[in-house]
Amino acid sequence: MEMKKASSLHTLFLFLLGFAFLVKSQSDSCSSKLSVSHLIPFNTSSLGCFSAWSSQDFILRYENAGSNVWSYVLSAPDTGSYISIGFSGDGSMVGSSAMAGWITSSGPGIVKRYYLGGTSSKRCPPDQGSLDPVQGKSVITSQGSRLYLAFQLNSAQLPQKLIYAVGPQNNLPSSDGYLPRHRTMASGSINLSGGGAGGGESGDEDGEGATGDVVEGGASGFDLKRKHGILVMLGWGVLMPVGMMMARYFKQFDPFWFYSHISIQGIGFLLGVGGIILGFKLDDDEGQGDIDTHKNLGIFILVFGCLQIAFSRNQVHQ
Repeated sequence: MEMKKASSLHTLFLFLLGFAFLVKSQSDSCSSKLSVSHLIPFNTSSLGCFSAWSSQDFILRYENAGSNVWSYVLSAPDTGSYISIGFSGDGSMVGSSAMAGWITSSGPGIVKRYYLGGTSSKRCPPDQGSLDPVQGKSVITSQGSRLYLAFQLNSAQLPQKLIYAVGPQNNLPSSDGYLPRHRTMASGSINLSGGGAGGGESGDEDGEGATGDVVEGGASGFDLKRKHGILVMLGWGVLMPVGMMMARYFKQFDPFWFYSHISIQGIGFLLGVGGIILGFKLDDDEGQGDIDTHKNLGIFILVFGCLQIAFSRNQVHQ
């Protein structure tokens, strides 16, 4: 009986030990050594480290590796998509340049640089942007359930505003390298003056080298497309018809109907014009034919609205 009890306790101990080892192998922190250093084509022994984006478990290691060369290793959970880090002069995603990497379904890892000209896939062309990766020093690998994106950049001084993004789960980039729209993103900053010196692989978990707060954002925020739709719907779809109803059904309330009609129609017209102006700046993800049809319809409505306003003014003067 005692032997069975001891055997059960021993089995439980081995199970817990194995489980703890498995969890540790699938996580990363600045207090632990970089477990994939042997797979990275540059020296990682003196990288500074900080928790770059805690809600997504992004860990960033970095250093000034020499004359105008910067080393980076970004670690993040593997969600079946890409991870990326961008460098921005003002903290905005649009207009910045980024490095992104993912593991293909067949196994090999792909690392590319991007110019982030917008928030849609077609506005972020691969193999473009201001970043200058060192040849042969970019790699992405996986261990356990984490991705490790490693690369070196040629630059005298990189921007200190960083943009982090992660792609939609189980949705890899297309074969031509275009990224699906990010699932979520965040912006932060980093102090490169120290270059990671003295940090080593046991850098400060709270963010040695990191300054400022990480600001998160999603892919479904109150974006330009939604503003365009609300302005056009409110202007052309609500206020303009209400203004016409004032002239049609409330003429017995003179001169209230006239001033109400002019005011409501004018506000509706201006809101509609504002919505159409935003529409020209839209970063649409639909096919080009759908964009042209939608745009042509908007231009037709705008011209018709302008003619209506001009006709109304002519009627008033007569």
